[in-house]
Amino acid sequence: MRTTPPHRPRRLPALAAAATLALSALAGAGAAHAQLFGDDEARKAIIELRDRFDAQRKQNDARLDRMSQDFARLAEETGAPTRRALLDMSNQLEVLRQEQARQRGQAEQLARDLSELQRQQKDALVAFDERLRQLEPSKVTLDGQDFRVRPDERTEFDNAMEFVRKASFDAAATAFTAFIKRHPQSGYLPAAHFWLGNAQYANSAFKEAIDAYRRMLQLAPDHFRAPEARLAIANCQIELKDTKSARRTLEDLIKAFPQSEAANTAKDRLARLR
Repeated sequence: MRTTPPHRPRRLPALAAAATLALSALAGAGAAHAQLFGDDEARKAIIELRDRFDAQRKQNDARLDRMSQDFARLAEETGAPTRRALLDMSNQLEVLRQEQARQRGQAEQLARDLSELQRQQKDALVAFDERLRQLEPSKVTLDGQDFRVRPDERTEFDNAMEFVRKASFDAAATAFTAFIKRHPQSGYLPAAHFWLGNAQYANSAFKEAIDAYRRMLQLAPDHFRAPEARLAIANCQIELKDTKSARRTLEDLIKAFPQSEAANTAKDRLARLR
């Protein structure tokens, strides 16, 4: 019976150390993947992960092949006890191969999950940006004034104005009243009070109309429609048979806006009141 050369058994610890090194390398690859998983540049992380794993896999495969060849050679050269030890090591190598295949599958699945997560996040950001854009204030120009309004403000004001254009004055008065309550800081506010007053005047609600016009003048005394508002107040006062107040309102209008068209109309009204 052949005896084992004294120096041969020493290679077993070395082979075991090599196997341990291979497992450590795989663990290192998993740690690297965990680090990359949190990277904002998801696509770059996926590519780097796959390249690193492929390189590690090739290195491990080559090492396993060399170890298998060494086992086969040693099995032929050594006795039965050593062959049993080598068989155990061979089984361990097979386990190592299976573990490597399992980790490779996990890495590929994680890469796919990361890619899908990136796609979902991108879609969510696009949808969020679109919703945000729809809520962002936009610039409008009305009656010579520039200001910014939210989309909901603009829609509500336009809807109320549509009632005025259709001569649906009850609906217009309701719409403008609701608008003023919901948007007390809106740039549309002076115009909303003015058109509310017009709708109330058309409905013969003269006292309410006077209040609306006066609130408009308090908010914007130099507004483009301020002369019209003053003239409308005088008309309401005439309808209420308050001639004295109407005359004073007309005189104030002529003094404040002497070049306006409303001032010319006020002069005619004053002449008739006298």
